[in-house]
Amino acid sequence: MNINETLAQELKIRVSQVDAAVKLIDEGNTIPFIARYRKDVTDNLNDEQLRDLHERLTYLRNLEEKKEQVMESIREQEKLTPELEQKILEAQTLVAVEDLYRPYRPKRRTRAMIAREKGLDSLAEQIIKQKLDMPVLQAATAYISVEKGVETAEEAVAGAQDIIAEQVSDEAGYRTYIRNTTMKEGELVVKAKDAEAESVYETYYDFSSVLQKLAGHQILAINRGEKEKFLTVKIEAPEEKILRYLKNHVMKKKNEFTDDVIEAALEDGYQRLIAPAIERELRNELTEQAEDGAIKVFGKNLEQLLMQPPITGKVVLGWDPAFRTGCKLAVVDATGKVLDTVVVYPTAPQFKVEEAKKTVHKLIQKYNISLISVGNGTASRESEQVIVELLKEIPENVQYIIVNEAGASVYSASKLATEEFPQFDVGQRSAASIARRLQDPLAELVKIDPKAIGVGQYQHDMNQKKLSETLSGVVEDCVNKVGVDLNTASASLLEHIAGITKAIAKNIVAYREENGRFTDRKQLLKVAKLGPKAYEQCAGFMRISGGKNPLDATSVHPESYEVAKAVLEKAGYTSEDMAKGGVKGIKKKLGNPGKLAEELHVGELTLGDIIGELEKPARDPRDEMPKPILRTDVMEMKDLTEGMVLKGTVRNVIDFGAFVDIGVHQDGLVHISQLTDKKFVKHPLEVVSVGDIVDVKVMSVDPAKKRIQLSMIL
Repeated sequence: MNINETLAQELKIRVSQVDAAVKLIDEGNTIPFIARYRKDVTDNLNDEQLRDLHERLTYLRNLEEKKEQVMESIREQEKLTPELEQKILEAQTLVAVEDLYRPYRPKRRTRAMIAREKGLDSLAEQIIKQKLDMPVLQAATAYISVEKGVETAEEAVAGAQDIIAEQVSDEAGYRTYIRNTTMKEGELVVKAKDAEAESVYETYYDFSSVLQKLAGHQILAINRGEKEKFLTVKIEAPEEKILRYLKNHVMKKKNEFTDDVIEAALEDGYQRLIAPAIERELRNELTEQAEDGAIKVFGKNLEQLLMQPPITGKVVLGWDPAFRTGCKLAVVDATGKVLDTVVVYPTAPQFKVEEAKKTVHKLIQKYNISLISVGNGTASRESEQVIVELLKEIPENVQYIIVNEAGASVYSASKLATEEFPQFDVGQRSAASIARRLQDPLAELVKIDPKAIGVGQYQHDMNQKKLSETLSGVVEDCVNKVGVDLNTASASLLEHIAGITKAIAKNIVAYREENGRFTDRKQLLKVAKLGPKAYEQCAGFMRISGGKNPLDATSVHPESYEVAKAVLEKAGYTSEDMAKGGVKGIKKKLGNPGKLAEELHVGELTLGDIIGELEKPARDPRDEMPKPILRTDVMEMKDLTEGMVLKGTVRNVIDFGAFVDIGVHQDGLVHISQLTDKKFVKHPLEVVSVGDIVDVKVMSVDPAKKRIQLSMIL
């Protein structure tokens, strides 16, 4: 198999692009670096394409390695024929290779092995080749041997059937047909273990579906229901059709003496050996596909959440709601520094509402707070009502926002939070995190395990290694798209920069604390363990404001500084002009970009990026995302009426729809069928993303079940 050609066909890109990307990956370059600074080499492959390519490259290389191992094992058994070798070399999947290897794989002791040890191979061969011209039992008497453990002709025939059953089971071509037929025509049948038991799986208490039509979220829900012992699950295959196929291929001619014996062996081979294995394989395959789909959705949701625009230049009061232990508050200045913390008790059982209002008002006056960030957890509704009452009573112009506090408690109890806020308890840390995730969602959310952020579904049931790798890739891509301020970024943010490990991130912070702020990107080379390769990967994503070289504040890579200076010079500007806020209209002054790229010995795509950065230095891609909705009044579920049109924020996107926050402490569901009437929607992500601000119409409200049905078809 030519891996690069296969990748090009699968990803629908040119072989030359694959060749270039594979070479760069093999040289140890990171995906963000390749996507941003090697566009001309790969002809503009983006980070998503590169990650897909890397994943498939790893799979196909493992496949080739497996083929070599299998052929070597069969070769050692002196059973590798040219035909078999060709089949193995042409196999496209690990499953296909395993099917071909099955007859030669060392097995645990099977019924067929025991029969062979009793010398029944010959009888099995005569039966399967339909060579007998006498009743099978009569022929089997020749194989009776007390010494070998064959005491009757019936035992001899049973042993021969065991051999036939295993031979048929091991035939790769048969298994491929049976697997494909079962997938196309088989049904997943789900029943309740106890039809009277109440559970969230009641939808599946009497459920069946053709395998090919199962949705990913259904598979994951059924798997969980089975694991929790609410459901029984089995695959019903088209058994008659499969047995007919086996008979047609195994029994080449009619033989009155052997037909019934072979048919019985085929049925036994299918039911005992093939069907259970195929069921396991197909359920694993369906689960893997469902997991891959869910992981992809989780990754997209996480990306949108991380790329939400920061609310800058505001002093924020973080409010971590609670009942018995009180609401923890933290005042955070515009740079993220915690100025003050306090606990108030406006909720049950204390109900010290007026006292809490006075405390909060004093904080607003003292620190000039203009925004309150309220966590959406326990006691959030009660806290919001107190805040709204206060905002109506005071003269200051203050707004509030409900933020998703998922993961805040995980962070506040972590080692990282303890190091960051050693003097605070977990509640105070949580309040600070709730405030900061509004000021800079990316910088704060990278401190939390992505799985705890709460924008996926069934994440605990998935392949955790694959989920972690995908989500880590999303975080890495987001951090590198935005870039970091080398002089203020935390170690937890720096470790996601291309080429930077956790150890190097800590070393960067240690160097900064010991030597003062960085004034030049080249100083990174003085950081312990940060060598030339790591510098090449990370330098362009590290920003230095007010440093020696104005280009250090941009995403222009140091390797391109001479080109950037030449571009400025040709347009009649200097680096200092660019540092004042960018040099607008530079593109018009430079003329033909292709000619200029040739003259400066640089790729045209790279030149375009450099010019764009000179015009808008350190532009934050998050600025293009919709801004969060700030509120001054509260609304409850009882205030909702059918037909009411509201503005809301998409909090989560799943296979069957999207959950939208409309400000009533219970996200409403927009079913996939209600996302748009303009086109057929295969997946909600085609229409909405986490963080989108959307207009929705209330279709129905069920306060008892806390369900709100919404529609985006207005």
